[in-house]
Formats: sequence, structure tokens, C-alpha cells
Amino acid sequence: MNAFEVNALKPALIFTDHLILDKQFLVLGKGYPVTQELIKELITWGFVSVSSEGTIDDGTQDKDIINRDSSDIIFETQQEEAAAAEERAKEREEKDSALNNSLKDATKLIQTLNTESSRLEMTHKVYKDYSDYIESLYTHYSTHKEIDKEQLSKVVQELIFFVRENRRFVLRVNPRAEQTDKKFLVNHAMRSTVIALTIGIRLKMQFTQLIELGQACILHEIGMLRLPPQLYITDKKLQPQEKAKLASHPLLGYELVKEVGFSLPIQRAVLEHHEKENGSGYPRHIATDDISTYAKIIAVACAFEAITAPRHYRNARPKYEAMLEILRNLNNQYDENVIKALLYSFSIFPIGVYVYLANGKIARITDTKPDDPRHPIAQVTDVLKSLGMEED
Repeated sequence: MNAFEVNALKPALIFTDHLILDKQFLVLGKGYPVTQELIKELITWGFVSVSSEGTIDDGTQDKDIINRDSSDIIFETQQEEAAAAEERAKEREEKDSALNNSLKDATKLIQTLNTESSRLEMTHKVYKDYSDYIESLYTHYSTHKEIDKEQLSKVVQELIFFVRENRRFVLRVNPRAEQTDKKFLVNHAMRSTVIALTIGIRLKMQFTQLIELGQACILHEIGMLRLPPQLYITDKKLQPQEKAKLASHPLLGYELVKEVGFSLPIQRAVLEHHEKENGSGYPRHIATDDISTYAKIIAVACAFEAITAPRHYRNARPKYEAMLEILRNLNNQYDENVIKALLYSFSIFPIGVYVYLANGKIARITDTKPDDPRHPIAQVTDVLKSLGMEED
């Protein structure tokens, strides 16, 4: 394995084999040119070197072009044919023996996959139940101007356990493109709450704090119910007056949860979830220590959710891109500790995304390593190939 300093890389360089990180993750495929953007990303992430089994292609590499006459592949004698047949039979016998052993491992693996599939299916169903509850909460408030605080607290407590015990499954639940418009607020609240609780758990928040965080995140956009839907469900450019009205939803939400009688920490989280560390947020333009911890977590969770969720006017962006954007933290918008908790919860390659491994196989990220976000746990998607059982 040859090492190449990142600072020595130049745009348009081509390597004769895959360029990889830490002997595990593919950076650049064989034969593809290095780009300035790739060099920037590697420097941003603090990588000092990359590796490859090959070298820099100077344009003189031999090409695998072989012209052979058909007569070259005809056996010259019957003895050679017999020897070749015997060798093939021996190889087949060895392969059959290996296949029988592999089938035993395959059975265990498939049983594991079936269990994983069942867990994921169960997670989807329970996830939908929580989404339905949020929808009923919003609908009931719209019609009766009431929120059952005790019921909400109990639901959030159950949700905390659900997220904690099924984190690697629940983070793989992706929104569908049709889940927009009418259910936009519900879907956004549900996904943001799952992400916020995941961050809170990573930050080792107390259980009572997690309950308040969960309630605040479910309610953080409820002020939108007092605004015309066309303000937040539109692909048209809003006029300055419309933007100002839309920006009033944190204050409207704050007034709403205050009227219902929620605690001050929940009130502040709803009011401040659009504030930024650099003071550029709204509605009060406060910064850093003046922003509540719950609001800081919800801000990051909302940002990640917004990037990775489809909208009626655009497609969802990959979780990997979302993670990069949050980690860049342009203009210091988000709290660094919250960003770190997000990274260690999802990893650089977030749970649920597919990756191309250096060995040419496709895998899906299924979990993170607690102390190393650069090396998540991946599962090869093709069972036969993962066992070396490709067909001839």
C-alpha cells in the first residue's frame, strides 16, 4: 500500500488503483482524476494522507489489449484435455465443499438479516404511530385550542426509550416524497424530534431534560398553525412582508405554549429555535450563551432534517451532504458541542446511507462506532458476494 500526502495532490492526477482512506473507505475510483474540491474536503476533514495499491499514472501504463487467434486456445493433445478436465473436476469438488461450509454461514447471516428486517419493519410501524399522534395533537389544537400536557409528556417518555433502544433502525426511516404539503409540519416535527433526542442522548442529558427537549421539539413549529399554509408550503419566492410574517412563527409558538402552561425551558426552546450562535437568527437576534440548550439542539436537528427531507419544490439531499454542510458550520451558526454530538450519533457516513467500499462492494451503514465517527459499521448488501459465493 502506497501513501500519498494530501498536500502533494494536484488536480487532474490519475492513480492506477483506487485511492482510499484508512484502508477502508474509497475516496476516488481507479482511473478518475483528482479534483480541487476533493483536495479541499480532505484538508477540511484533517486527513494528512491517502493510500493506494497503485501509483500515479504517467500515461505509460500498459493496456490490457490482447489479440489472440482462435487456434491458440485449442488443446494440442487429448492428454492435455484429460488433464484439464481432471483439474476442473478437482476445483469443482473443492468449490462445492467450500460452498457447503458457506451455506451454513449464509443461513446464520440470512437469519440475522431477517431479524434486522423485522426490527426495521417494526420501527417503521411504531414511527408511524408517533407521527399519527403528533398529527392528532396539531389537529386537536387547531379545533379546540387545547393540548393534553400530561399525555404529551407520557408519549415523549415512551419515544425516548424507543429512540434509545432502536437508534440504528429509527435513523434509517426516510421521509417519502409525497409526505409534503398537508403533513409537512407533522413530518418535520417527528423527524426533528428523533434527531434532537438522539443528540440529547449522546450529550448524556438527564431524563427529565430529554422529556422537555422532546416536548419542545414536537411543538417548536406549532406557531405555524396561526399562519396561512401558503406561507410555508410554496415554491414561490416570498415577498418581504410575507417573509416577516413567516418569521413571526417562533413568537406565535411561544405565546401558544405559554398560554397552555408549558414550562419556561419549553417556552424558550420554542421561541429561540431559529436563533444562531453568531446572532444572525430571529426573532430576538441573541447569540451564544443567551440561547437555551434545547433551542441549540433543535436548531441543528431542524437544519439536518430540512436538508435531508424532500419538499414539494425540491428533492431531498443525501445525508452525507447534510452532515458535511452542518460540520462546515459556515459563519458559526450552530453550537459546536451539538454538532459534535450529531456527528458521533450519525458518523460522517450517516446511518442508512449506501457506500462504495474499496473492495468494490456496496454496503449500507447500519451503526456508528462510539469513539470514531470516521469508521461506521457497514453491512454488505449482496449476501452471496459477501460470502464469496458469486455465480460463475
